[in-house]
Amino acid sequence: MTAARLSRLNVEGALECVHLYCRHTRRLAENRFPVACDGHLLARPRGVAACPHRHSPVLFYSTTGSSMSSKKLLVDVDCGVDDAQAIMMALATPYVEVLGITCVHGNTNVENVCKNTLRVLQACNRLEIPVFRGAAKSILGNVISAGHFHGQDGLGDAPDPNAPGLDMLQMEGAVSALIRIVNENPGEVSLVATAPLTNLALAVRMEPSFPSKLKGLYIMGGNTESRGNTTVCAEFNFAADPEAAYIVLNDFLCPTYIASWEFTCYSKLPWSWCDDWLAQESEKARFMAQIFRHSMEESYSERSQAEMIDGMGFVSCDSYAMAAAIDNTFVTESDHMAVSVELTGTHTRGMMILDTLGMLKKTHKAFVMKKVNMVRFEQMMMDALK
Repeated sequence: MTAARLSRLNVEGALECVHLYCRHTRRLAENRFPVACDGHLLARPRGVAACPHRHSPVLFYSTTGSSMSSKKLLVDVDCGVDDAQAIMMALATPYVEVLGITCVHGNTNVENVCKNTLRVLQACNRLEIPVFRGAAKSILGNVISAGHFHGQDGLGDAPDPNAPGLDMLQMEGAVSALIRIVNENPGEVSLVATAPLTNLALAVRMEPSFPSKLKGLYIMGGNTESRGNTTVCAEFNFAADPEAAYIVLNDFLCPTYIASWEFTCYSKLPWSWCDDWLAQESEKARFMAQIFRHSMEESYSERSQAEMIDGMGFVSCDSYAMAAAIDNTFVTESDHMAVSVELTGTHTRGMMILDTLGMLKKTHKAFVMKKVNMVRFEQMMMDALK
């Protein structure tokens, strides 16, 4: 088959493609023409091309240097429900290439995290993405979980008899994989961390140059107003491994963006929006409704209502960090300051420290998110379940 034989769709007002993406594989065509979609050649038309095998549009556009230029991501998860939502957001974005997903203890044990990650990939028909098993415990060997909220298995205690087996995991460990993949793509990979930071801390100890090769680091974790959701003053991911959080915030000198607990609460969506989100007619929406039911019910418990800040609503914590990694324009306001983690306080261990006065004398500063484009967020969340 030659490029000349391909059908083309004329889309009124379509922009000339700069980067091309296959709707089916979600992979960047990298401006090579002709390019292949599942073995079928594609031509570069002005606007949108069609794959003759699937008879549907397969190309999306983005502009070099824009907020939607091609992205390479690594994702480190403790796959609970909001991790699943963040992963699905990334997989639904045509200009994003997920190079791998590393698993770590957190919302549930690391074995469940691996199983859950594979289930999410299966729901998105993306099991070709490699998944790596990581740390089962924190740096000091302690383990906590969020089974009360995410379910004991991490995905709402809604088992799937057809779920992929753990034999689909990569043999390579998560820490080794993080280092290798970043070394293979220096300066190109953004790392999205939506879990306790144990894998990242181990990676920088094994390879001190690891952070310098990252394009950026996006963290869901920490807090800005000393409001805890796990201990008196600590957010879950940092409380689960304070030493790892301390290491990462002090040794990762790459551009760092933090979605804190309080920020995600202030940026919540109404439950009525969530109902519409889950009501979409798609297999992904049905999957999400199944695994999210337990967390939705728990959100109305006395404990969850006490933890929540600024009223009730739908908070997909991890998805804010993912959205920031996907779209450079998503964050509209942030504080740029040095941050660290308290390790020894009786009540404050695991709390993120904001050095507003510059007393820590740290040269590296993080971007602590304050406001985001919520219209864009709603769009990305909706797209994740289509």
